[in-house]
Amino acid sequence: EVQLVESGGGLVQAGGSLRLSCAASGFTFDDYAIGWFRQAPGKEREGVSCISSSDGSTYYADSVKGRFTISSDNAKNTVYLQMNSLKPEDTAVYYCAATSACSSWYGTYDYWGQGTQVTVSS
Repeated sequence: EVQLVESGGGLVQAGGSLRLSCAASGFTFDDYAIGWFRQAPGKEREGVSCISSSDGSTYYADSVKGRFTISSDNAKNTVYLQMNSLKPEDTAVYYCAATSACSSWYGTYDYWGQGTQVTVSS
């Protein structure tokens, strides 16, 4: 059974940091790229970052460049999203998802986690 399980969300003040984790199982981790998306109430799901498990190449949305860092521990089948200098506009449910190649479009992703809430207070 394919599973993606996010953790690490929570409430943080503006300027603070959080680290999200995405633990994957049930598929060959090295064959997939893992992306992070977020969705705020009333807004479309937005691609935040992505990492290719095979070569480590990364992608970031312009809105998070320089503040967020994605990394992968292939031995643990886990992808992390380190979020620094958080802003109130980063508030959303954050999802991780698996795809064959990184893309900012959520429609290309095959598997999804259940999401974790990130709330940034001003």
